[in-house]
Amino acid sequence: MTKIALTALAETLPSTVPFVGPETQERAVGREFVARLGANESVFGPSPRAITAMGHAASEVWKYGDPENYDLRQALAAHHGIDAGHIMVGEGIDGLLSYLVRLLVEPGTPVVTSKGGYPTFNYHVSGYGGVLHMVPYAADHEDPATLIAKARDVSAKMVYFANPDNPMGSWHNSDAVQALIDAMPDTTLLVLDEAYVELAPADTAPVLRPETENVIRMRTFSKAYGMAGARVGYAIGPKSLITAFDKLRNHFGMSRISLAGALAALADQDYFNSVVENVGQSRKQITKIAEANGLSALPSAANFVAVDCGRDGNFARAVLGHMVANGIFIRMPATAPMDRCIRVSCGDAAAMAAFAQALPLALEAALNT
Repeated sequence: MTKIALTALAETLPSTVPFVGPETQERAVGREFVARLGANESVFGPSPRAITAMGHAASEVWKYGDPENYDLRQALAAHHGIDAGHIMVGEGIDGLLSYLVRLLVEPGTPVVTSKGGYPTFNYHVSGYGGVLHMVPYAADHEDPATLIAKARDVSAKMVYFANPDNPMGSWHNSDAVQALIDAMPDTTLLVLDEAYVELAPADTAPVLRPETENVIRMRTFSKAYGMAGARVGYAIGPKSLITAFDKLRNHFGMSRISLAGALAALADQDYFNSVVENVGQSRKQITKIAEANGLSALPSAANFVAVDCGRDGNFARAVLGHMVANGIFIRMPATAPMDRCIRVSCGDAAAMAAFAQALPLALEAALNT
């Protein structure tokens, strides 16, 4: 029987899924999770105005979305006080990263990132044959100085840096990030992933200077705006690079429903601010629950908290396994020594109560494993 041949590069790649979704795990055990605290979604949901707008847009879903995403780009430009020509809208940050990598990476292209950081970027780089150079975290933070040194050493085409960081929730202040930008080689693009920045302290993000030729910044409606399932992200960068996305992006990738929801969510800053407050309160709750069980929670500027289980990765994996078995969906970092932690997304009162009830049982079971 004839087999359709993949490209030589595709043949070398493993069949992998960067994240095993909660739905997959629910199907495996035959029941739904009691609390969904593993995907860094916003349990607090989107603005009611966004829900209404998406409902109205549903009747026009027979139409393609605007291929220029004009209205949302204009609204984002006004929100940030920049020219809309510096903004590209796409199918979440993941989709935009895929387009960006396709624009810049070919077989053998050196790319620098942090070992143990967000894996989807690495997935895209490997998919186009790029060579990943990974540097270690320093004290549970991505290390700007080491990233710069490695970029210079390998003549990197791109450096990926998330601030705040996933999976640890750690962050650097705006001065440190601006110093990283200033130190970046002219021929190296800094990919600054700011998915969680709206949830971080006010001095986390440096001033937007979208004309900077070797920096592109990624934002999303998935976290603080509570629209992960709508897949709306945007990039802010120099016009020459933003325009280049039109060479290969899916021009009809955004649905009318998602665009309508994002527009309404952006306009409802009162609700947005209430979510930021709720996330801050939930981070405190997770910290208290951890401490009540003899664990320590790492400071977080994201909508999740990394909880140090106090032992090695094997113990943390045992804790995670028992939490999942008891109906609490959480995840954990994959790389030592960060894998000593479990990662718990912020949630509402019911989710926090379920987490508080399950954690001591999981710890006891892990200790007896």
